[in-house]
Amino acid sequence: MILEDAPRRGLQHCETSTLGVLLRHQGLELSEPMMFGLGAGLSFIYWDRKGMPMPFLGGRVRPFELTTNLCDRLGLALSTQETSSRRKAWQNVTSQLDAGRPVGLQLDSYHLPYFTPPRVHFAGHMVAMYGYDDERAYVVDTDQQGGAVTVDLESLAAARAERGPMAAPNRSFTVTVPATLPPLREAAAAAIRDCASTFLDPPIANLGHRGIAKAAKLVVTWLDRSADPARDLPQVAALMERGGTGGALFRNLYRDFLAECAELIDDEAVRVGHERYGRAATLWTEVAGLIAQAGESGDEGRLRDASAVLSEIAQLEREAMTALVAVET
Repeated sequence: MILEDAPRRGLQHCETSTLGVLLRHQGLELSEPMMFGLGAGLSFIYWDRKGMPMPFLGGRVRPFELTTNLCDRLGLALSTQETSSRRKAWQNVTSQLDAGRPVGLQLDSYHLPYFTPPRVHFAGHMVAMYGYDDERAYVVDTDQQGGAVTVDLESLAAARAERGPMAAPNRSFTVTVPATLPPLREAAAAAIRDCASTFLDPPIANLGHRGIAKAAKLVVTWLDRSADPARDLPQVAALMERGGTGGALFRNLYRDFLAECAELIDDEAVRVGHERYGRAATLWTEVAGLIAQAGESGDEGRLRDASAVLSEIAQLEREAMTALVAVET
């Protein structure tokens, strides 16, 4: 069973790639930056806990929050199913596909054989599934991971059932687009304000601009923290840039979202935010490079340089969000 009319183009980020397939199948065309922005997807988290080999730098909201935000903002009907039963989980997916609807899946990318290194457990990954046969599932992942790819059913089941941080038990979901949508200008302005408000006033110091400032203080300790800096620090850098966790990807997406919004909303705040996030994205790439170099060389000076750049980023993003929190239509 393969949905021949399902879109099969992967985008840069897994959740927006998945949403893109589900929405385009129903005729709703939104750019990836617009989906990311309407979902108020931008954030930051410095996440560290006992047992983690290295801290995790996340540049976006929690998995699936972007999807729920976007659906709420546009009045889309979101149907979500979760279960601890692999048999029921498979039925949840095949029943939707048999009815002619592609399905979003949340799963752990570690179990996907096609996934490129670094392969680590990340249960917040998402794909859109558009078909299956007796041996394989047909899914759309990010462009980096091959776009339209296949995965054997055993690996898919393991990925969907994985437990741990960010996991959702065999979560699958569909989205229904109504006949009428709210004005895009108003939806975008409200999403900008909500994202900025949360970023500026996070509940704990690990989040938002406070989280970036915290990363600036703690990154200088990473050589001592790591049991194998030559392995661990380049891996953190690779996840930031190629995986998109805390690197430039989400800042680039938000920059481009604000560029689209500047065509809809005549407000200087949008232009200020666009300029600041353009600069921040470039600096995030610089940070990732410095972290990788520190691991490869053992030079603590590279981490001090990364700390200084992170402090600059925290200031830039705080300035951007301070302007954006007051944006009007």
